[in-house]
Amino acid sequence: MLRAYGPECDGGIIDPQHGPIPPGATWIDLEAPTREEEKLVEQLIGHNVPTQQELAEIEPSSRLFERDGALYLTLSALFGVNEGRPATTPIGFVLAGNRLVTVRYATPKPVVVFGDHVRREPALARDALTVLVRLLDAFIERLADELEASGAEIEKISNQIFGRDVDERRIPARRLTALLTRIGRGQSLLAKIRETAVSTGRLVSFVTASDPIRSNETARGHLASLMTDVNSLIDHSGFLSDNLIFLLDAALGLISVEQNAAMKLFSWAALIFLPPTLIAGIYGMNFDHMPELNWLYGYPFALSLIVASAVLPMLYLKLRRWI
Repeated sequence: MLRAYGPECDGGIIDPQHGPIPPGATWIDLEAPTREEEKLVEQLIGHNVPTQQELAEIEPSSRLFERDGALYLTLSALFGVNEGRPATTPIGFVLAGNRLVTVRYATPKPVVVFGDHVRREPALARDALTVLVRLLDAFIERLADELEASGAEIEKISNQIFGRDVDERRIPARRLTALLTRIGRGQSLLAKIRETAVSTGRLVSFVTASDPIRSNETARGHLASLMTDVNSLIDHSGFLSDNLIFLLDAALGLISVEQNAAMKLFSWAALIFLPPTLIAGIYGMNFDHMPELNWLYGYPFALSLIVASAVLPMLYLKLRRWI
């Protein structure tokens, strides 16, 4: 799918077989492009468009470079958060002259939101450099929103683990599984956010040092502000990640406390019921010569001995504050 934005473009879909790209297009967005769409864009900008395999390269030298006066950039963008399956996808940027080409095989929300903004305010796409800076701003703003939502989720998890009442901390197995799942999902999301933030920071740093930006004081100032925001997001994501690790340790600690309490219960229960069982076992043996067998008070004596052997250990445990 090919869309063109700019002073003379409305962001509509362009069919390569029915019409060329308008000459005033400053932003060309390729979503899962066909080979015909790639050729049409390559003829317009005079440079190659990266393929999906090239975007998947993870080496820094393959993600950010300059060739024949054009900047080739790759950003690991966060997507799929609203669907509950956060992941990252590579998005390619080609800045050639006054045209910016984006190549993607997913639909991150910042791209959709910024595209809507450009349709309402065409001045945002007055030149390719402005589009690139505004797009990066949209990605960073989206990361900030996701970090804010992650912080609220961490706060809810913390309130569930550290309830004011002790009984609130005793979580059934089913709820405990759900709690650990929430912690794991939160940590996975933070890892994806941090990956996108680090990738954005590297991209912004590379663009700031490139030739097209050195002579543009306005763009350099905006990129410097974006770099400050990215560093803040990276630090904040690390802080939230540490909080989640702490909550995970706390949840596992509560599990250990519950398990120890259960084992303690079984231990003192065994201590209390073992002596009566021993006495009952002794007097339940069928021997001919037992002194208490024909004794008139043998049965009450055995019952009293059984009760005393159970009560005395319980009193001892209570005096020691073990139960």
